[in-house]
Amino acid sequence: MKRAPVLVTGLPRSGTSWTGKMLAAGGDLVYVNEPLNPQHPPGRCPGVLRASVTHRFQYICDDNAADWLPAFRDTVALRYRWLSELRANRSPYDLARLLRYGTAFSFGRLTGRRALLDDPFAVLSAGWFASSLGCRVIALVRDPVSFVASWQRLGWTVYFHELLEQPLLVRDHPELLELRALVGSQDRVMKAALLWRATRTILTRTPGILIVSYESLAADPLTGFRRLYDHAGLAWTPAAERRIARACTGPSRGGTGFAWSGLSRTAFRPMDSRQALDAAGQGLSSEDVARVRALTV
Repeated sequence: MKRAPVLVTGLPRSGTSWTGKMLAAGGDLVYVNEPLNPQHPPGRCPGVLRASVTHRFQYICDDNAADWLPAFRDTVALRYRWLSELRANRSPYDLARLLRYGTAFSFGRLTGRRALLDDPFAVLSAGWFASSLGCRVIALVRDPVSFVASWQRLGWTVYFHELLEQPLLVRDHPELLELRALVGSQDRVMKAALLWRATRTILTRTPGILIVSYESLAADPLTGFRRLYDHAGLAWTPAAERRIARACTGPSRGGTGFAWSGLSRTAFRPMDSRQALDAAGQGLSSEDVARVRALTV
């Protein structure tokens, strides 16, 4: 159990990158960013995950595990597929990414480290990662108003057809059929709120995972992360505590909330996590806040 891989998941903009980076601060994990992202590297990188990702929020369960289990066993065992990645390379950037991830995987295996998957797109498959891959799963849930406001500020929306086009997902979670009426809708506030509600419902009934409130973690990061280290079977060392304290008590930085970390795009930046809570509803009108609260009860 102690050597189990770790999955940090939750809807995008729920604090998964921050949480993953803080867990990796202890030095016992190899951070793997979003292998199920259908667009951005390391998503669509066969060296990291030798499988074809076709949808955002790809649903994986026992009935389609044959397509995913061998690939993810390689990923969590830090077996990098050098030849597959080299064949897919198209640019100098691709080659640089190959060297970075290939080296990280190889060094991690040699030093006995475990894989940490930071992947919001795995959120609907969290139960499979726990039961079939033996992952210690941490699922972040953000306050719905804060979550919807963050998506609004970034101009994001959800495309419900990507959920409804997955028959196994709809079979196992038939409440998602209620979202069909919003396919093509321009009401981004309602769509984000209903995505939050559906995901929260699914996570609540998923066994074998730890659901963590983003707000509680941000309000008291040292206590919260010490609990997560214990859940993940990680050693809480003075060095890890210092790194987390330094990363979570610095001044918050402006901008869109994204930064480039090495060769991976990640939403984590050093911040004062408690001050980050102050802008929870920024970008939403009072009417929108009331709508979100009503839709996510």
